[in-house]
Amino acid sequence: MDEPLAQKGEAGASALLAEVRTGSYYDSVVLMQLQRALADLPGVLDAGVVMGTPANKELLTQSSLDTDDALRAAPEDLILVVQAESEQAGRAALAKVDDLLSARRTQQTGAYRPKTLSSATRMIPEADWTLVSVPGAYAAAVARDALNLGQNVFLYSDNVSVEDEVSLKESAAGKGLLIMGPDCGTARVNGVGLGFANRVRQGRIGIVAASGTGLQAVMVGIHRLGAGISQAYGTGGRDLTAAVKARTARQALTLLREDANTDLIVIVSKPPSSSVAMQLLSAAEACDKPVVVNFIGHFGEPNAAWPAAGISFAETLDGTAELAVQNLAASGSDHPSGNPAESFQPTGAPGQRVSPVRPGSCLRALYSGGTLAYEALYLLQAFLPSIRSNGPLPGGLQMENAHRSQGHTVVDLGGDAFTVGRLHPMLDNDLRIRRLLQEAEDPETGLILLDVVLGDGAHPNPASELGPAIEEAIVTAARNGRSMPVVAVVIGTDADPQGLGRQVERLEEAGAAVFTRHDEAVYAVGRAFCKTGEDRPLTSSDPNSYVPSERDCAAKASDFAAINVGLESFTDSLRAQGAEVVQVDWRPPAGGDNRLAGLLARLR
Repeated sequence: MDEPLAQKGEAGASALLAEVRTGSYYDSVVLMQLQRALADLPGVLDAGVVMGTPANKELLTQSSLDTDDALRAAPEDLILVVQAESEQAGRAALAKVDDLLSARRTQQTGAYRPKTLSSATRMIPEADWTLVSVPGAYAAAVARDALNLGQNVFLYSDNVSVEDEVSLKESAAGKGLLIMGPDCGTARVNGVGLGFANRVRQGRIGIVAASGTGLQAVMVGIHRLGAGISQAYGTGGRDLTAAVKARTARQALTLLREDANTDLIVIVSKPPSSSVAMQLLSAAEACDKPVVVNFIGHFGEPNAAWPAAGISFAETLDGTAELAVQNLAASGSDHPSGNPAESFQPTGAPGQRVSPVRPGSCLRALYSGGTLAYEALYLLQAFLPSIRSNGPLPGGLQMENAHRSQGHTVVDLGGDAFTVGRLHPMLDNDLRIRRLLQEAEDPETGLILLDVVLGDGAHPNPASELGPAIEEAIVTAARNGRSMPVVAVVIGTDADPQGLGRQVERLEEAGAAVFTRHDEAVYAVGRAFCKTGEDRPLTSSDPNSYVPSERDCAAKASDFAAINVGLESFTDSLRAQGAEVVQVDWRPPAGGDNRLAGLLARLR
């Protein structure tokens, strides 16, 4: 272990100390947990625990936790920084790092971890899936190794090149395997959620989605209406581009067409290229099963150009779930009870409204889900002009600075500008809390909109951290003589480990208006800003309009076994769902030295 480096000055009685451990790799969840554990130690004011990548060093600088020695660390080095009340308290905190890491290890079930994928396959030969969530620079190589071992791949990692994506998907198809991703956040296979996934009942609806939180919202809606999911395949956000040509989506449609447990298929994506959309719709028509399509923001356009029987189009994510459940019942595959209601009654908060905002004030929407942010932009067009975003609609206004709002803004905090070198906001609330308080201080801010996404793999109790931050934000605005409503939409089910009811209750206690449908929340926000605008109509099935049949109840989750390479939280999630899983003790090849790794690769 390296000795703590010289401190960088002192502010009053505080001291800043850093320690650099060469060639020590830990995944981002472990680093987050270690950072929080250090920050909670007596005498510690703040802490930073990161790998020595350029992006991470920039984060340390922004947080005033940089030292000259820490900034000289290599990308494969572990940087530990504490700002403490005294040098003695800082050194005492750094001395506890090994104990804290050891405590994390002993909490993990299973003492032995294989060092390689091949040895993992020998330990768990029944596994036919490998989850990959290592840094993007190494992800394609790990995924390729998994394919060569006969494994289907759930590729969570981002920052994988398009060329590698196409190559991997061509290789997978040639081997009769499926690769979901890169940048695939959600899937459900044989009753088990992969990545970020809500706990929903088994059923007769299969889903293909090029969006993570979009897939989650549709699954949650289907569950809420009484139906269930057979399989849900994620494709990765680029799959429906002209470059990738929907390779995974078309494979997934074939799997669902041949699946005897799937009676209806849903396709969800941001708008694909027109040529890919036509290819995908042709493949959907060939499935000979009812298909519901939501190309977000293209409602009506494909419908007019695609009169094929059996394909219908939905406008919102929640509307997609409704239409799927209605069509499933109409197909006669199961027996419904009751008729569609004339109007929607929002779950959890009947008649929920949002207080009107101050004239001339602005919306600040802070999203963890990229697809939810995109749908919000689309739906808000009817109410608010000139909305800026770091992920705008085609032809929309781009934020000049993603870290500073200007006018009406919808910010995807899971975008690259925020996640390089740090955890996704569905796992770590720190960045969103800071941004929430920043927006509360801005005199332009009239309303803040948040999404809170539950499920396995996500933060274990987001409302416990977001609730106090919402309270502080509301008090901050009031102190400055401003009213500032906060709206939260919770995407989750009654079976999710965080407890849907508990999350809603804590957010409401904090002063937020809480919704459990995304479209209803966005429309309510729009009406709060534009009282003269017409309400967008919402039609919906009665939440009790679908009763699971004996076929649903008999569709139990199959045995599922997997190998996990990367985030240990995914192993924890799979085990919590009753799946068999082996965690690979992965380390960057050649200690993260890219030049040496390249030489070793050529020698293989």
